[in-house]
Amino acid sequence: MKTILLFGAGKSATVLIDYLLENSIIENWKIVVVDADLKLAQTKIGGAQRAMAISFDINDTAERNKHIRHSDIVISLLPPDLHIRVAESCIEAKKNLLTASYVDDAIRNLQSKIKSQNLFFLYEMGLDPGIDHMSAMKIIDEIHAKDGKVTSFQSHCGGLVAPESDDNPWHYKISWNPRNIIMAGKAGAHYRQLGEEKRIPYEKLFTPERIVEIPGLGHLSWYPNRDSLGYTPLYGLEDAPTFIRTTLRHPDFMYGWKNIIDLKLIDEIPQYETDGKSLQEVFKEHMDKNGFGEWLTEKLTERFAETKSMMENLLKLMEAENAAEIEGAEMPESFMAADEKGNIEEVEIDKVKNKAAAYLAQNMHEANLTLKQLFFLGLDDQDTLVNKGFCSPADILQFAVEKKLALRPYDKDMIVMLHEIEYRIGSQESTVRSSLVVKGENSLRTAMAKTVGLPLGIAAKHILNGKIKMTGLHIPTSKEIYEPVLAELEKYEVKFTEEKK
Repeated sequence: MKTILLFGAGKSATVLIDYLLENSIIENWKIVVVDADLKLAQTKIGGAQRAMAISFDINDTAERNKHIRHSDIVISLLPPDLHIRVAESCIEAKKNLLTASYVDDAIRNLQSKIKSQNLFFLYEMGLDPGIDHMSAMKIIDEIHAKDGKVTSFQSHCGGLVAPESDDNPWHYKISWNPRNIIMAGKAGAHYRQLGEEKRIPYEKLFTPERIVEIPGLGHLSWYPNRDSLGYTPLYGLEDAPTFIRTTLRHPDFMYGWKNIIDLKLIDEIPQYETDGKSLQEVFKEHMDKNGFGEWLTEKLTERFAETKSMMENLLKLMEAENAAEIEGAEMPESFMAADEKGNIEEVEIDKVKNKAAAYLAQNMHEANLTLKQLFFLGLDDQDTLVNKGFCSPADILQFAVEKKLALRPYDKDMIVMLHEIEYRIGSQESTVRSSLVVKGENSLRTAMAKTVGLPLGIAAKHILNGKIKMTGLHIPTSKEIYEPVLAELEKYEVKFTEEKK
């Protein structure tokens, strides 16, 4: 009997544990689940005979080493900063390790030890990163096999709320680690677009203007992820003029999160005592301290002033049209005007009206949205007590997000992924769009848990069965990994749809 040791029984572990338990009898496995919350781990395994739940301090090296020594393979779903402790113990005990987390400098420094021990450490083996790598490399390898050259690679992925459960002004609900949501994007982004390298700071990441169309869902906004260019050698796309990896969100979320940044609610320096205080009180303290009452007033005043001015001008134009019609005169269909650079151009009146109307609608929407989103997070909530001791603004925001944007038991989340790849074979230029949409069943068996957990479980099975025989530190970009994993994922309705032109 082989033992699989899993660290972490949180949100992303549910479907993974189910998969391991479902296969435990056929594969002759024993499953050991470790979590700081013993009751949580026990709940996740239920009464399964081939499973055991335990709890200990992950920082206890002796205890950690003992359990790893008695396992055949280790899977870690711990917070990213704790993976290194597990990795070090796996090297000492000569055990293979799988995790959904990113490769970082700490694990890179252990590459030679991993290789010398003939161990296999598979990182970035979840959804994003994970399924994105595998599904993209399948397409890229097929193009390269035909002597094709990729000229543009754009990969989009987002954990969202399903349309039928979308009922708040953020158009978002939490299906994974809430701290990661708060911290997402803080490192900024580095990517290449049309041959130009771009570095975007955190303050400019979140904008609703970057739009992509998702088949069957309509338009979503995206922001670039981390250091996209670090993946170009791993994908064999060092020369691709465009290479971007992104996160998908609803446009309103992007607008709202830009306001969150402007309001300094992502500051990690502790500033506020929260015991005995409501959300309204701690938010007010933060707003008052930073003069954000004035910020909000100015922001709304500016929006409404712009709206008023534009509306007045639009009404004047419409009144002129009506007057001309009454008098039997003909209004010109266009007029000459100077553009932003001072160049004279002909402008159609109907286009001006349509643009003005769209601008008005957007301004009014954004002004209302600012208030709706902030109040939804608890700006006026006198009943919800924080009681978290001395907190940073980011801590307070996380508390609010966990309370206000939680999935209800019957809610469904949704995973959306889209690869847009342009390539050339000879003189023929083509595009492939490969998309994935997965919906969760409920707040426990989420699409996020499914798409993070299943790749780890499937990979663990193939490693234990000797079908994946690699050594060293890897992410899932090779055929030996992605072919069997993607094939089995399709059995669980995690399947891509391709459009080629």
